[in-house]
Amino acid sequence: MSGIKNVVFDLGGVIIDLDANEPIRRYKQIGIKDADKLLDPYEQKGVFLELENGKIGVNEFCDQLRKYAGKDLTFEEITWAWLGFVIDVPQYKLDYILKLREKYKVYLLSNTNPVIQEQWARTSKFSTAGRPINDYFDKMYTSYEIGITKPDKGIFEFMIKDSGMIPSETLFVDDAAKNIEVGDSLGFETYQPQNKEDWRKAVDDLLA
Repeated sequence: MSGIKNVVFDLGGVIIDLDANEPIRRYKQIGIKDADKLLDPYEQKGVFLELENGKIGVNEFCDQLRKYAGKDLTFEEITWAWLGFVIDVPQYKLDYILKLREKYKVYLLSNTNPVIQEQWARTSKFSTAGRPINDYFDKMYTSYEIGITKPDKGIFEFMIKDSGMIPSETLFVDDAAKNIEVGDSLGFETYQPQNKEDWRKAVDDLLA
């Protein structure tokens, strides 16, 4: 591959090692009995989706969860349950991203939410190096801030227009097949890693 100028990474399942079952277990533990129908590693449903696509804010999300549970859940309990998704953030991946930025523009495109971002990812707790997630990217495009979740083409189109990137000059790395399909349809070069994969050599090969 030649002519690549930009690399776009997904967050969960690519940079973060995910556990799809732990947040379900935690939310059930604090009283959200149908958490298994609402939580998904790729795109949430119900009130969880409304938080991730920016239709509601954190306070309304917490209030709705309290109604679901029929009890007064604390913000700390709700945050603890969300963070069940996170097994590990391998520092070697973050260091690799910093090296990529010496040659390429590097972006994040993620379905995520303000609880995970503001209580954890955008703080020093995110990495073993003590650096927040925004230190690692030229720019971050997040579903709750844009108001659209992947695999909707709209979030890709927003990123393309805002950044000025040309899809054919951009490598898009995402673990969800539906997101890769959209990336392919828009003309991106794509790579779909598995959760917990060390994808550095695969990305190097595609950029070579």
